Amino acid sequence: MAIQKLYAGAKLREIRTRMGLTQKACAAKLGVSLPYLNQMENNNRPVSTSVVLALAQEFGIDVTELSTGDSERLVSDMREALSDPVFADAMPPLADLRLTASNAPALARALIELHRAYRQTHERLASLDEALGREDARSQTSPWDEVRDFFHYCDNYIDAVDRAAESFAAQARGGMREAAERRLRDLGLTILRRDDGPVRQYEPATGTLYLLARAAPETQLFQMLLQIALLTQDKLLEATLDLARFQSDEARAIAKIGLANYFAGAALMPYRAFLEAAQEVRHDLEVLGGRFGASIEQVAHRLSTMQRPGAKGIPFFFVRVDQAGTITKRHSATRLQFARFGGACPLWNVHRAFETPGRFLRQLAETPDGVRYISLARDVSKSGGSYGAPVRRYAIALGCELRHAGSLVYADTLDVSNDSAFEPIGISCRICERKSCHQRSVPPLERRLSVDVHERGVLPYQVR
Repeated sequence: MAIQKLYAGAKLREIRTRMGLTQKACAAKLGVSLPYLNQMENNNRPVSTSVVLALAQEFGIDVTELSTGDSERLVSDMREALSDPVFADAMPPLADLRLTASNAPALARALIELHRAYRQTHERLASLDEALGREDARSQTSPWDEVRDFFHYCDNYIDAVDRAAESFAAQARGGMREAAERRLRDLGLTILRRDDGPVRQYEPATGTLYLLARAAPETQLFQMLLQIALLTQDKLLEATLDLARFQSDEARAIAKIGLANYFAGAALMPYRAFLEAAQEVRHDLEVLGGRFGASIEQVAHRLSTMQRPGAKGIPFFFVRVDQAGTITKRHSATRLQFARFGGACPLWNVHRAFETPGRFLRQLAETPDGVRYISLARDVSKSGGSYGAPVRRYAIALGCELRHAGSLVYADTLDVSNDSAFEPIGISCRICERKSCHQRSVPPLERRLSVDVHERGVLPYQVR
């Protein structure tokens, strides 16, 4: 079998820059000539085995960094942007997109940002009757999307915040709930629980933290840890926000809450202890939830963040959808990327989770690029806590590439050797290349259509 050559010029250049080295100094440390290093950084030559070993020995680099990163996500996001009707038939070949993502990632992100601005402008024009006369009617990046992209391109792993949370957990005495309450009291807070109101409300003037009494115990604990992050890790959170350079105050505020949430999850499930436990129980979400006092959704989300260099867990994708199929949370450390606009593929088992509350659904799936996955789905409905209170209904999906199936308890008894066991799924209809799909809602933008007025099949057209 032919060995695939590794072209990772952009990543190699990023590592050198991070180390503060010139090309000449870096070439000397790696034991190669300056022209050879230059050719590797410009993808004119593949990264040699000797250079990979030198990176590990000289700099302590996790060599998996060279083959992972933003490239696959950038390719997926560019394909979706370029499939917009505004580009008509201008879709570049896939090879060109991969070359751009590898050699010019900043240009790829600029294209994605430009397309996002265009879509937002289009949406504002569509509702011009509401926007006329308002000062905020100008086009701007959605703060929510900006923050989501920040975590997306950080691989959903924030090292400094993760380590700070792990340090807090290591110093905690007794159970985490007792440790959290004790830390809040040491900070001068009074913790009160009430039957109505927000899940968490902090009044700085009185030093009172109110928690919703009918919220689940793991939710109350999570909110206490979040408040600890806001009070004790403010400098770290603000420094991280400074590096992110958000375009609006709203985005920065949303991101700060996101970072505090990240700290809470990482304190509740500290990295190394959680990684060891996950490997021990073969990623059984219920067992992990019981061991760490976390909900199923919290455990699934935490598993998708286990990407610490040198101690990486399985690359998972994680997504949460509502009953309309709208994606409300998404992250993928795998090649499977979710549509930035609209819902998920209707053939995905995450939608069926609403039909079987309280049960885990397993699915073997294959995407149009031929990559196979195992996907786990479950509903995570959240009761309002009282009669007549609205119930929030969501479903989550957690999955990974099939090559990791042996590390998942959920893969047991699945016939992974049977090709017919894999269901064909996609990202979204408008960028899915499958010619025959009984659930297709709109034609694929990259294909031409054939329409016969004398014939009607499952669809009123055929995809060429």
